[in-house]
Amino acid sequence: MKSGEDMAHQSAPQRPLVGVVTDLKEIEPHRFFATGEKYLRALTDAADVVPVLLPLMADRVHLQEWLQRLDGVFLTGAYSNVHPRHFAQTDEIPDTQHDEARDALSLDLIRATVDAGKPLLGVCRGMQEMNVAFGGSLHQNLHLTGRYQEHREDKSQPLAVQYGPAHDVSLVPGGVLARVTGVENITVNSVHTQGVDRLASGLQVEARAEDGLVEAFSVEGARRFAVGVQWHPEWQVLEHPQNKALFTAFGDACREVAAANQR
Repeated sequence: MKSGEDMAHQSAPQRPLVGVVTDLKEIEPHRFFATGEKYLRALTDAADVVPVLLPLMADRVHLQEWLQRLDGVFLTGAYSNVHPRHFAQTDEIPDTQHDEARDALSLDLIRATVDAGKPLLGVCRGMQEMNVAFGGSLHQNLHLTGRYQEHREDKSQPLAVQYGPAHDVSLVPGGVLARVTGVENITVNSVHTQGVDRLASGLQVEARAEDGLVEAFSVEGARRFAVGVQWHPEWQVLEHPQNKALFTAFGDACREVAAANQR
C-alpha cells in the first residue's frame, strides 16, 4: 500500500524538461559534448526547469522524437561562432572557432522547436543561431564595421569584470521583453564579437543597444515564448531582477507545455 507521501509525490506536477544544446569540446585524447555550468544553474534556479543536455549527433537523432519528450529548448552562448557559410559569407577570421557539429543540430532544431509550439530561449551565440536559422545574417566583426561601440569583453580581466555592466539596451514598448520585465531599459553585459547584420524575416526586434545594434528579438507568430537575447542573462541571474524575469517567463511557458502533456 502506498504511503501518503508517495501519493503526494506522484500527484505533484513534474518540473519541465528543457533540452540544452551542447558544444563539441576536445580534451585530448577524447571528444566531449559539454555546456557551461552557469547556464544550467540559471535554468534550475531562475526558470525552475530540469535541463537535459542534447548531444551533437544530428546524424543519429530524430528531432521530433526529442521534441515529443521536451517541454522547451535552450540555446547557450559559446566561444565558437556559427560558420559563415550558413549565411552566405566566407570566413573572415581564419582562427575563429567554429562548431559545425553544433550548427548541424541547432539550426534545424530551432525551426523544429518553433514549428512544434515549444518554448525557445537563445543566448548570445544562441540568438545568433536563431537569426541564421530563419534566414538572417551576422556581422562577423562588429568592431571592424565602424558602426558600433565596443561589444567585446576585456579577456585580461577577471570574469566578474568581463561580465559586468557594459551598456544599456532599450526595450520596444509593448514587446515581449517589455511585458516580461516591466521596464523600458536594461543595463546588460557585453561579451560578443559578432552580432545581427540582416534580421531574418519573421523576427521582431525586442531591444536595441545605444548604437542601434539588435540586442533581442522574438519570433513572430510563435505559439509560445520564442526569444533570443545577445547579452548573457544567466550570469548571476538571481542578482538581476530583469534577467531573472526572462528566465522565469521561459520556465512558465515550459510549464504550460508540461501541464498540457500531463493531462
